[in-house]
Amino acid sequence: MARKNSRPEVSRRKFLAGAAVTGAAATTSAAIAATPPTGAARIPSALRPTAHQIALEANVTAEVKPVAGRASSDFMVDVIKSLDIDYCYSNPASSFRGLHESLINYGKNSKPEFITCMHEESAVAMAHGYFKASGKPQMMLCHGTVGLMHATMAVYNAWADRVPVILMGGNDLDAAKRAPGVPTYHSAQDINALVRDFTKWDDNPVSLQHFAQSMVRAYKMAMTPPYEPVMIALDGGLQEEPMDGHSGGLYIPRYVKAAPPQAEVGALREAAKLLVNAENPVIVVDRMARSQNGINLLVELAELIQAPVVDQSNRMNFPNTHHLCQSERAQALIREADLILGLEVSDFWNTVNLFIDNGEDHGFGIRQSRVKPGTKLITISSVELNQKSNYQDFQRFQSVDIGMAGDAEASLPSLIEAVKSAIASDRKAAYEKRGFAMKQAWRQGIERGRQAAAIGWDASPISVPRICAEIWPHIKDLDYSLVASRQGIGSWPNRLWKMDRHHRWLGGSGGGGLGYGLPASVGAAHANKPLGRFSLAFQGDGDTMYAPGAMWTAARHQIPLLSILHNNKGYHQEVMHVQRMSNRRNRVANLGTVIRDNGPVGTRIENPDVDYSKIASGMGWWASGPVEDPNQLGGVLKKAVEVVKSGQPALVDVISQAR
Repeated sequence: MARKNSRPEVSRRKFLAGAAVTGAAATTSAAIAATPPTGAARIPSALRPTAHQIALEANVTAEVKPVAGRASSDFMVDVIKSLDIDYCYSNPASSFRGLHESLINYGKNSKPEFITCMHEESAVAMAHGYFKASGKPQMMLCHGTVGLMHATMAVYNAWADRVPVILMGGNDLDAAKRAPGVPTYHSAQDINALVRDFTKWDDNPVSLQHFAQSMVRAYKMAMTPPYEPVMIALDGGLQEEPMDGHSGGLYIPRYVKAAPPQAEVGALREAAKLLVNAENPVIVVDRMARSQNGINLLVELAELIQAPVVDQSNRMNFPNTHHLCQSERAQALIREADLILGLEVSDFWNTVNLFIDNGEDHGFGIRQSRVKPGTKLITISSVELNQKSNYQDFQRFQSVDIGMAGDAEASLPSLIEAVKSAIASDRKAAYEKRGFAMKQAWRQGIERGRQAAAIGWDASPISVPRICAEIWPHIKDLDYSLVASRQGIGSWPNRLWKMDRHHRWLGGSGGGGLGYGLPASVGAAHANKPLGRFSLAFQGDGDTMYAPGAMWTAARHQIPLLSILHNNKGYHQEVMHVQRMSNRRNRVANLGTVIRDNGPVGTRIENPDVDYSKIASGMGWWASGPVEDPNQLGGVLKKAVEVVKSGQPALVDVISQAR
């Protein structure tokens, strides 16, 4: 049931009107007091708005006439509160002003709390990061057409990364009532169409009861694997009109989380028989583990048959402290495999095939198989339950021997039981022998990683493995969470750090859209804060320039985060592409000249160099750098860790190697 009106005796409209007049009066008094005496030098000033200007902007008339009855947006808040949403990430705007006001006054700005963002793309990315750290979907409010256009890249990232975000967009649907000019420019018949190809579900409620049902349905669909963003359009008129015309029989549907879909039991049993009898099975995982329980189940499955696990790292799926973690040997293992089990693998084609971009086939490259003839291929994936055709996040098609549509984590208990039933006693010795070989390979891999990290240890710009090695002593005893990392950091954290819990690594952006790292790490750090986790990110310099305003949100809302800026002064992947094309086309005989003179054009972030420390400190962060001397790095990082432990965000700008 909708809860009863709990508004205070003084209406919110009178409060706002009084605040406007009082603020203007105080401004006028201060201006008079500050008037210099006659003959004194006049100091230019920017005067604050007068009472008349404030009244006009706040639409405060001489006699305030409160809207009769309860606001419809108050009921919307009741619906939202029933879904246990912690935060509303938003860049404020007029098209959802009714709901905004209800959230902060009627809803007491609590569950959800309004988090001020500097850009809609950042708002979605923060909700994206928050979910991956907490497992709880959050809400994002955006403004009509233009706000949603800003948000689309981040929405696509969330779609490709299989992350639920509750998107809500303001819109003035009734053309006969909306104001001309900007409000009309920012309205549409169907704003949801902007993101329909990369959201799981959307709706445009036309009544309060419709809103209640759609909001609960959207939340439920977002939280049923495969997880994806959903979108609700918020009509301005529906938000702002009184509830009187809608009050009859209004109720809030009860949310009950749906059980995740499991793979078909018969197919699981068939897969189990093949697994237990394989001589060289390999388990490949990508976005499989939604929780620590998912990791624990995968460990149990792998140990039953001592099968190596290759973690493709779009999530933290398997502990690197376990001898069956063989991600660094992925190519060799796949080449020798006689069975490959893929669990929520985003690109199974690329797992079992090699794509070579040689430029001889009009840029399309050539394909080589990574697997032996006769290798059995098995997949479990929930993505097949919800797929759309326009955007190509589903990657190239790969035929398999057993393909199961279902959530992999939810299917693991049944697969484990099927494997236990299928194991014959005469196979256990073979499993022990395989496990012994994996332990040896695992120890050798650790040693190879340490040796490789030492290469270029004293180089300047500072090597990437040294950056990762220098921070480790300061976080190894903390409950740390690596909330974001650019591609240029590679696998070094996984090779040099202890990663044994689900939150140690939250994965990448999903769609590869720049502008994700900084706001997503802020959102994840926001979720980690009440859990007592230490949040850190390796932040790209180019990525930072997309959305630096996310720093202000972290400072404003006191979100502790250590951001280590991987400053290679360029969009390095694009540098390499230009170099590759120049080499193929034989632009000059000396490739070194191409690299030195032509490669940086259009790809380098220098001349002028960006002072990221000044940007961060200007946003309210503790900041240091640029750090160029590798021998100074450890001390700076130690100080930054202490700052973050005290509750502040901190940035360390490190002039680093390209990769």
